Amino acid sequence: LGCISSSRPTWSSKREWKPLEDRSCTDIPWLLLFVLFCIGMGFICGFSVATGAAARLVSGYDSYGNICGQRNAKLEAIANSGLDHTHRKYVFFLDPCNLDLINRKIKSMALCVAACPRQELKTLSDVQKFAEINGSALCSYNIKPSEYTLTAKSSAFCPKLPVPASAPIPFFHRCAPVNISCYAKFAEALITFVSDNSVLHRLISGVMTSKEIILGLCLLSLVLSMILMVIIRYISRVLVWILTILVILGSLGGTGVLWWLYAKQRRSPKETVIPEQLQIAEDNLRALLIYAISATVFTVILFLIMLVMRKRVALTIALFHVAGKVFIHLPLLVFQPFWTFFALVLFWAYWIMTLLFLGTTGSAVQNEQGFVEYKISGPLQYMWWYHVVGLIWISEFILACQQMTVAGAVVTYYFTRDKRNLPFTPILASVNRLIRYHLGTVAKGSFIITLVKIPRMILMYIHSQLKGKENACARCMLKSCICCLWCLEKCLSYLNQNAYTATAINSTNFCTSAKDAFVILVENALRVAAINTVGDFMLFLGKVLIVCSTGLAGIMLLNYQQDYTVWVLPLIIVCLFAFLVAHCFLSIYEMVVDVLFLCFAIDTKYNDGSPGREFYMDKVLMEFVENSRKAMKEAGKGGAADARELKRRFPSIPTCHLGKTVCSHLHCKRNQVLQPVTGNR
Repeated sequence: LGCISSSRPTWSSKREWKPLEDRSCTDIPWLLLFVLFCIGMGFICGFSVATGAAARLVSGYDSYGNICGQRNAKLEAIANSGLDHTHRKYVFFLDPCNLDLINRKIKSMALCVAACPRQELKTLSDVQKFAEINGSALCSYNIKPSEYTLTAKSSAFCPKLPVPASAPIPFFHRCAPVNISCYAKFAEALITFVSDNSVLHRLISGVMTSKEIILGLCLLSLVLSMILMVIIRYISRVLVWILTILVILGSLGGTGVLWWLYAKQRRSPKETVIPEQLQIAEDNLRALLIYAISATVFTVILFLIMLVMRKRVALTIALFHVAGKVFIHLPLLVFQPFWTFFALVLFWAYWIMTLLFLGTTGSAVQNEQGFVEYKISGPLQYMWWYHVVGLIWISEFILACQQMTVAGAVVTYYFTRDKRNLPFTPILASVNRLIRYHLGTVAKGSFIITLVKIPRMILMYIHSQLKGKENACARCMLKSCICCLWCLEKCLSYLNQNAYTATAINSTNFCTSAKDAFVILVENALRVAAINTVGDFMLFLGKVLIVCSTGLAGIMLLNYQQDYTVWVLPLIIVCLFAFLVAHCFLSIYEMVVDVLFLCFAIDTKYNDGSPGREFYMDKVLMEFVENSRKAMKEAGKGGAADARELKRRFPSIPTCHLGKTVCSHLHCKRNQVLQPVTGNR
C-alpha cells in the first residue's frame, strides 16, 4: 500500500492543520476487514458456480431437474430425471403467462425442447404437426406426439392453447412469447398506472419507435449539464441575488395578499341570515387570519435570516466562482461521474448475476406438484443477507472513493500557492494517494452509512408488508423511524464527506478527521447554513432547468412523431435520465464547493497573512476577506458580531495591517504570494 513511517507526535484537539506535508496509511484494520468481506462475496459467487448454478441459469432446466443441452445424471426418487437433452437446448413453459407474483416466477411445468414455436399453435393437431416436422415435442416426455390428440392427459401435460408464438432469449435459452401482452398482469403489479393491456402495448411500442429521439434527448441533457457547470461560474453572483430577492418578494407578496383577503372579507356586509352560512363565513375568516399571521411570522423570520446571512451569501458566491476555476485547472473532474457510474454498473452487473446464480443453487427438492426445485439448507441459506449487505457497503465504498478523489484533487489545488506547480494530473495523483494510503478510511466511512441504511431498508420492507394491516399508531411510528434514519443518514453522509477532506489534508484516520472537520463546521455554522441553503437551492434549480429544457425539447420532437399516440413513457424515461445526469454533474460541483469551504475555513483559522503564515486562498476569496474587513471598520462603533468574528480570526494583525496585507495579495500576479506588509501604518 505504500505506507510510510511517520514520527508525528499525537496532536491534541488544538493542533494546527498541516496540509499535504506528509502521508501515512489510515484505518488499516478497516481495510483488512473490507478485503475479507470482499473475499466472502467472491466465495458466494464461486460457491454458486461450483454447485452447477451457472449451467442451470444459462442453459435452463426442466421441471425434473434436467439441464437442457446436455446429458444429465439420475436424481434419486425423481421421475423423468437423468435424461439426455443434448439436442434439446431450449426451455419451454406449458403456460408461460401463469405468473406467481409473490415468488416472482412462472408457475408452470417446464420442458426441454429442440425448438421454440415461432408461430401460434391453436389446436393440439397443430402441436402434433409441429412435433412431427421440427422434432420438438411440446408435451410431457411420457406422451408420444402421435398420442397428443388421443390421450386424456393432454389437458394437464400439454401446453395451454393457444400456444403463443415465442423466440429464445439470447444467451439464456428460454422460449419467451413474442407478444408480451400476456405479462400485462405482472406489469400492472409493478406499474400501478397501467390498467389495460392495450395501454401497456402502446407505451412499449412508443418507446421502441422513438428510441432514436430518446437517445438524442439523453445526449442533449448531458451537453446541457456540462454547459450549465461553465455558466454557473460567470452568473453565480447575479443568480444568487435574484433568487434571494425573489424569495423575499414572494413571501412579502403572499403575506400581503392574505392580509388583503382577510380585510376584504371582514369589511364585506353579512347579508345572509342562514346560521350555517354565517358559521362557514366566520370559519373562513378565522382561517384567513391564522394563515395571514403564520405567513407574517414566516416572512419576518425569513427576512431576519436573510439579514443575518447576507454577508455569508457573498462567501457562497465567491466559492461558486472559485469552483469554476477549479474545473478549468482540473478538467478531468468533469469526467469523474462517468468513472463512478461505470464502476457501479460493473459491480451491479456482477451482483445481479451472482443473485441469479444463488436462485438456482442448492440441492434438488421435490415440491407438492412433483417438480424439482433447488433450495439451500443449513447456514448457507443466509448467504442472501450477506449478499445484500455487500450490495450496500460496496456501492457506498465506490461513491466514497469518488468523494475522496475529488477532495484530494481540490485540496491539492487550494493549498498549492503557485498553480503552475500543480501536478500534471491532480485527479490521478489523488487516486494514487487514495489507493496507497486511505482505502481503509473510505471503507470505514462507507460502513457507517451501511449501518444506517440497513435498518431503514428493513423498516421500509416491514412497512410495505404491513400496509393496510397495522393501526394508525404503528404506521406513524414506522414512518417516524424511517424519517429519522433518513435524516441521520444524510447528516452522516455530509460529515463523512468533510472527514474525507480532512483526511486528504492531514492524512489522519477517519475518527480524527471527522472530529476535526466537525469542529470547523460548528465554528462556521452560519456560513455552512448559507452554503447548504443558497448553494443547494441554486443547484436544485439548475437540475430543474435541465429537466424542463430536455422535456420541452422532447415534446417538440415527439410532436412530429406520428407512429404512436402515447408519449408518457418516452418522456418519463428522458426526464429521469436528464435528472440523473444533472444530479451527477452538479453533485460534483456541490462537492467541490464544500471542499473549498472547508479549506477556506481552515485557511482563515490558522493563517493571518503575516510572514510565514500567508493565505492560500484565491484572489476572489481575498476580496471577500477585504470586504469583511471594511464591514468590520464600518460596524466598529456598534460592535457587530461580524467584526468580532473577523477580529477573532486575525488577532495578531492590526486592522490597517490586515488591509495592506490583503491588498498586497490582491495584486499578486499569476497567483504568486508577495511578502506581506510589515509594521503598523
